[in-house]
Amino acid sequence: MRHYLHNAAIWAAMTLAGNALAEDARTDWVTSWYAAPQPGWDSQFVLPMNVPAVLDHQTVREYVRISAGGERIKLVFSNRYGKAPLAIGAARVMMREVTFAGARQVTIAPGATVTSDPVALSVAPLSQLEVTTYLPKRTAITGFHWGASQNISIAAGNVSGAAEFSNAKRAEGRLFLSAVLVDALPEGRTVVALGDSITDGNGSTPDADRRWPDFLARRLAPHGVAVANAGISGARLLKDGMGERALTRFEQDVLGQPGVSDVIVLLGINDIGWPGSPFAPAETMVTLDELTAGFRQLAAIAHARSIRITVGTLPPFEGALEGTPFAGHYNAQKEVLRLRLNDWIRGAGIFDGVVDFDAVLRDPARPQRLRVQFDSGDHLHPGDAGYRKMADAIDIDAIVARDPGARRDAAPAPSQ
Repeated sequence: MRHYLHNAAIWAAMTLAGNALAEDARTDWVTSWYAAPQPGWDSQFVLPMNVPAVLDHQTVREYVRISAGGERIKLVFSNRYGKAPLAIGAARVMMREVTFAGARQVTIAPGATVTSDPVALSVAPLSQLEVTTYLPKRTAITGFHWGASQNISIAAGNVSGAAEFSNAKRAEGRLFLSAVLVDALPEGRTVVALGDSITDGNGSTPDADRRWPDFLARRLAPHGVAVANAGISGARLLKDGMGERALTRFEQDVLGQPGVSDVIVLLGINDIGWPGSPFAPAETMVTLDELTAGFRQLAAIAHARSIRITVGTLPPFEGALEGTPFAGHYNAQKEVLRLRLNDWIRGAGIFDGVVDFDAVLRDPARPQRLRVQFDSGDHLHPGDAGYRKMADAIDIDAIVARDPGARRDAAPAPSQ
């Protein structure tokens, strides 16, 4: 009898595990939140990283606002730019324990990512999640996500189970957590916003989720469509900047997102503005032909994977960063190139859609400048009102009407 019960228990466990695997195989996971990883830099660069160089036996707490909701979630951690294995000693989301292939700890190889087991957590669209990660070993920060639009808290020791952090230090940016996936309805899908600091939300109110992809997520949430923000401050189309060039990172940051059906691209202002500025003082000006060739490549790659691509025109930037140590971003020659590129984007005919950010943000009396009410104050990045205006300019009817079946084989879920 004992032998029978033992075998029956084993069979029941195997059946439950098999059913869980079958259920997960039927689930359409989509990326509901994203922070694009980028490599760190040394002290010779004009901007500081604004995160600790090393963490050791410390706990990181982050807050993320998802776009689409679901009944289960997965967390994705990245060691894409790591030079050593990354050990995670514990992870929690909304104080619920997170496991990795059944284990509470996981080690991520350099260059790799890991996806957690599903967490049974019902989350509504636009919910804010608290994610806590304990790093038990000395960890050099060679990959992260830069930016002042969001802050994280770092505390000593393993306090992953603590409701409140005491004596925690604040830092600007993101560390290792790169995505939140949700189990989607059959029509669920993800729109990826691929861009630079304007997409990453520089100039918006910190910790308030007022980037243009955030406002777009609010418009798309009632339709079950998620938004993944793949903006990186200092990003460029053709050359590496404060992240790898778009033509390199497109594979992981766009095609690698589960459920991706659309990409909205806003890139080029740093390709134009950086040369001759403190960011790239020795670089020569990029040409229109080089820029258009890069956009053609992105369109071809997207269409080869049945992904709809929309490209935005570049907003005005006269006076960009004037009065700061980074002046030199703008001049008359660069303005001419911006206008020529925008004209080409509007008439190229190779994209599935065009959103004219230039037209909605420029000052009618001085079109080379941002309208005052949309300017964050540095004449390069919009403020909250400008980002809302950008999101409102996007044609969501085309996104909502998109046949979700066209993207089913576009991107597998990340795996360990």
